Amino acid sequence: MKTIAELVAEDTKLRDQAAARLMAAGVTIYKPETCVIDADVVVAPDTVIEPFVQLLGKTRIGAKCLIRSYTVIENCTLGNNVLVRQSCVLTESIVGDGAKIGPFAHLRPESEICEDAHVGNFVETKKSKLGKGAKASHLTYLGDTEVGEGSNIGAGVITCNYDGVNKHRTKIGKRAFVGSDSTLVAPVSVGEGAFIGAGSCITKDVPAGALAVARSHQVTKEGWAEARRAHQAKKQ
Repeated sequence: MKTIAELVAEDTKLRDQAAARLMAAGVTIYKPETCVIDADVVVAPDTVIEPFVQLLGKTRIGAKCLIRSYTVIENCTLGNNVLVRQSCVLTESIVGDGAKIGPFAHLRPESEICEDAHVGNFVETKKSKLGKGAKASHLTYLGDTEVGEGSNIGAGVITCNYDGVNKHRTKIGKRAFVGSDSTLVAPVSVGEGAFIGAGSCITKDVPAGALAVARSHQVTKEGWAEARRAHQAKKQ
């Protein structure tokens, strides 16, 4: 029986061979000794892999991509001209040509990011599809969600897919706009070209071309802060 040290040495040798094979085929790998690349990984020519990247399982990466440092990609398929910025985690997902991912994005299993779509910093997806040219740029969770092409998902948007017992889906049509800090409580659909006002909690379907706003009215009490400070001062 082989020792742990022997098994580690064999694994390291296989991964070194994988990196060498890719570089011989036209892939640029900066500091290959810092990368972890499994034997079954396939990368097309003219792709650049920065230091401290992990390419695992049966990952497939197209041509002219840039995979930036500290990213982990496992059993994924990436098209051509894909940019994966720093410190992303991609698992069992598909990324189309020209898409941009990250930094600090998390594609969980069964995510599909279509051509020229953008998943930005601190965005998490799970069993979700972003259509061609769709954008979710900041601090968003999309679970069990379909986003139509050209739609914009604002910062802090959450699709609430779990009711405590079952998972439900959210569907957002083409060229829709979902304002920042909105929550969409599934099952729910947003029609093509619809707008969701920032800070809304959407629990009912929104028709195509409509505006939906679901938030309480602002109440402003002038002089309240000064009165409170004066009251607190009397207590001291």
